[in-house]
Amino acid sequence: MNTATAAPAATGTAVTIPSVESLGLHLRSAVLMEPTTGQVLLSLNADMPLPPASMTKMMTEYLIADAVKNGKLSWDQQVTVTENAAKQIGSRIFLAEGDQHTIEQLYIAMAVGSANDATVALAEVLSGSEQEFVKLMNETAQTMGMKTAYFINSTGLSRQDMPAKFRPHTDKETVLSAMDAAILAQHIVTDHPDFSKYTTIQSYKFRERDAAPMINYNWMLEANQNIPNFKAYAYPGLDGLKTGHTSSAGNCFTGTAVRDGMRLISVVMGANSEAHRFTETKKVLDFGFKYFEVKQVVSAKATVAGNETVPVEKGKKSEVPVVTDAGATFIVPKGIASPQITTTVQINDPSTLVAPIAQGTKVGKVTYTYKVNGLETQQKTVNLITSEEAEKAGWFKLLFRAIGSFFRDIFSGIKNLF
Repeated sequence: MNTATAAPAATGTAVTIPSVESLGLHLRSAVLMEPTTGQVLLSLNADMPLPPASMTKMMTEYLIADAVKNGKLSWDQQVTVTENAAKQIGSRIFLAEGDQHTIEQLYIAMAVGSANDATVALAEVLSGSEQEFVKLMNETAQTMGMKTAYFINSTGLSRQDMPAKFRPHTDKETVLSAMDAAILAQHIVTDHPDFSKYTTIQSYKFRERDAAPMINYNWMLEANQNIPNFKAYAYPGLDGLKTGHTSSAGNCFTGTAVRDGMRLISVVMGANSEAHRFTETKKVLDFGFKYFEVKQVVSAKATVAGNETVPVEKGKKSEVPVVTDAGATFIVPKGIASPQITTTVQINDPSTLVAPIAQGTKVGKVTYTYKVNGLETQQKTVNLITSEEAEKAGWFKLLFRAIGSFFRDIFSGIKNLF
């Protein structure tokens, strides 16, 4: 396998990126992520496992939405409320054992009103019991690459606040780092891009007889710019995701907003009030939107300088042109016109490049690497593929090519004698 490294491209002039410390965040932890690349733009105690409170419900939301997407459940499916669900405390919609509601109704109650009883009802309808659902939560966390996540229930309540009959045998509590919360949110917005259909609902009357509708705990929804009590917190482009609060967790919030085609995910944990978690989130999101942008540094079907072709044995032509099969997108500081990219090319063993070779055949790969102060090194590897067919030469042409090669070798050997 051949390897070649290209020289970095020219750079532009970027804005100066301030330090995380200069933002004056008063939190236990925080993370800012761009979900399409997974790039972390801000990190404060990001890997510290902490109680996430109702941000736990993001995993329940993900799994229920996934089950509907895969046909295991349907939004109009009726759910009968069990004893465990009916006995939940904290945020709830006061479900009684035996009540029946659709999955969609319960999902909205969970997403908008953070209802613990609705959450447990959903967990049980998917897995049979809440603790079986918890196993699925923990397995999914591992699959997603979370490093600290551990769930004991579907809601985020402390073990002590769960109905005694339904508490797990473990004495552990649910924990989640800000980084893991961001990873979970990344999967929600990526795997279920219609998530905002539910997370942007400002209020919802669960039953006709209810005296008042539940109000979305997310004060930062963009639509709240016209609501007197919330307009000071409404944030342009913000359409989710989940708040959380317990005495041990403090006030937490995983938010996501999109501007100019770029979505960001923000996680803040351990704020000292409801309002504080939103004002801190604004600082984090403002930082991201002000100083960074998503830039496609290489387009698909691009040629790589110095590696425009690869040699082909037994072909009508001795080489075939190659291009990339995909583009490469990185997060870059605003103001950089031409990010400094290092390109590393690896070509397959030449003995495998024998005609005929179909158009679109993978013949190697190219890795693009981007490093700039203030960001982790970003890498993207794409395939190099043939941009046209490499046809096999006829026997007559191959014969004369072999004869020519034979005499060239003799001539070279004679020349080397003198």
